Amino acid sequence: MAWIYLLIAGCFETTWVIGLKYTQGFTKLFPSIWTAISMLLSLYFLSLPLKTLPVGTAYAVWTGIGVLGVFTVGIFLLNEPIEFWRIFFISLLIISLVGIKVNSGV
Repeated sequence: MAWIYLLIAGCFETTWVIGLKYTQGFTKLFPSIWTAISMLLSLYFLSLPLKTLPVGTAYAVWTGIGVLGVFTVGIFLLNEPIEFWRIFFISLLIISLVGIKVNSGV
């Protein structure tokens, strides 16, 4: 169950990071509220797997999911460029996350 909570936490991390773009420096009310709630939910769901997973593993996976999520949302919703080197290096991140999960022993 810890890995599912970690996935949920990573999804909320993606949500709040993308939400920051829409807050316009926290001057827009609804995006600011959504971003703050997403931050709290992300941290809450991160706290749950920390009961059983090593903190380094959980944090690396949490941030990796967030990076991958923001990268993907940026391409598909924000029209960010799709370039060979961006895809290559995000692929290395995915390989690293899978390696951490497989070798975590949990």
